[in-house]
Amino acid sequence: MTITERPMTRVRRPDALPGPRPFGLVRHSLALARRSVIKTIRTPEQLLDVTLQPLIFLVMFVYLLGGAVSGSTQEYLQFLLPAIMVQTVMFAGMATGVNLNTDMAKGVFDRFRSLPIARAAPLIGSVVGDLIRYLVAITSLLAFGALLGFRIGTNPLSAALACVLTIVFAFSVSWIFVLLGTMMREPSGVQGVAFMTMFPLTFGTSMMAPRETLPGWLQAWVDVNPVSHVMAASRALMVGGPLGTEALWTLGWSALIIAVFAPLAVRAYRRKT
Repeated sequence: MTITERPMTRVRRPDALPGPRPFGLVRHSLALARRSVIKTIRTPEQLLDVTLQPLIFLVMFVYLLGGAVSGSTQEYLQFLLPAIMVQTVMFAGMATGVNLNTDMAKGVFDRFRSLPIARAAPLIGSVVGDLIRYLVAITSLLAFGALLGFRIGTNPLSAALACVLTIVFAFSVSWIFVLLGTMMREPSGVQGVAFMTMFPLTFGTSMMAPRETLPGWLQAWVDVNPVSHVMAASRALMVGGPLGTEALWTLGWSALIIAVFAPLAVRAYRRKT
């Protein structure tokens, strides 16, 4: 009788298992952001709200209110467009929460949960991937504004800084929509609450009329509204005027919003999944 000896399989001890790869969260988030971008490209109708809607707003406000507010539609266009840019990018962030809620309802995030990726990667990927919506919104608005007669009153670098500042603030606000997307049961609920939140934040500013022409109680709200700082900074950088500390206020509010709502969104996501 011959006994065949099998080679012993070496069992790796738990302490010898490979640790997590460095920058795993960054890589996973960028991979999922790429998925979000591909999804947007394959369904271009999702971009209608950031291409057609701001153009309609711009035409309506300029030609309905321009003569009454500024005495000239051309002057009002210079006053209004930077503020419309801020409003458009903020409204574009609502799709982040709606799409997130839809994916969670369809079980997409259950698949993500089974993958060896960081738990926060799907949320970060969704937010970063939607940056393309902000770029499309700003590009289409500026191009259409130029056709109507809008001209940059400063220089291209300052105008680019205004766009960057707007995107940074919108990126921070999108974490509010992410939180809503993880908490609400239906996408329609996310959209409804988001609209109720965005309307007083965007219209309760000096977007359509100078602050000095508003009643006292509304001026008090404009002064504490963080969106007012973004619009004031965008106007100063694009058409001229005193910038003051508006850019610093914008960056400060952006950091505060991310510090508060990003952890809350991740916590709500972990509880739900």
